[in-house]
Amino acid sequence: MSGRAGPGVPEAAADRPRGAPAACAACRRGPWNRYPSGMSGDNSSGPPQGRFRRMLSRLTSSTEELEAEELRQESAAESGCTPIASCGDRQLVTVAGTLRTVTLRPRAGVPALEAELFDGTEALDVVWLGRRSIAGIEPGRRLVASGRIGHARGRRVLFNPRYELRPVGHGSE
Repeated sequence: MSGRAGPGVPEAAADRPRGAPAACAACRRGPWNRYPSGMSGDNSSGPPQGRFRRMLSRLTSSTEELEAEELRQESAAESGCTPIASCGDRQLVTVAGTLRTVTLRPRAGVPALEAELFDGTEALDVVWLGRRSIAGIEPGRRLVASGRIGHARGRRVLFNPRYELRPVGHGSE
C-alpha cells in the first residue's frame, strides 16, 4: 500500500501512479473478458461452439476422453441412473456404465468377483461376494446396477447389487 491513501483519496487511486487516469470498467475486466457473460464472444465456459471447433476438439482429444464423453451421454440417456461422481456414501443408487475390468479376488477367505464399472464421470467397484464367475460379466459389457454405495480402500463400492446386462454395442437397444 502506498503512503498516499488517506482521507479523500480512494483506495484504488492509491494503487496507481500519480497523474494516471482512473481505469474504466472495461479496462479492469481486461481484454480476455470484453463482453459481460451471456453476450456473444464469451466462449470461456462450456463445450466449443461451432462445427469446426467441435471437430477440432474431437481430433485433439485422447481416446479415453472420447470414450468417457460417449459413456456420459449414454448413461444420461438411461432412465433413473445417477452419475457415479455424484453418488454419496450409503446412498441407494442406480448407475449405468461399462465394465472395464473383471477379477476374482478372495475377501476374508471367501471368493469374490470384482468388476470396475465406469460411466464417464468416475469408476465404481462392483463386488459379488461368494461368486467365482457370473455369465455375461466380462470387460466391455454395459451394465445397469443398483444398490447401496459404500467406501472401501478409498474407492466407491457396490456390494452384491441388482443388475441388468445391456446389449453389447452402442446404446441400450
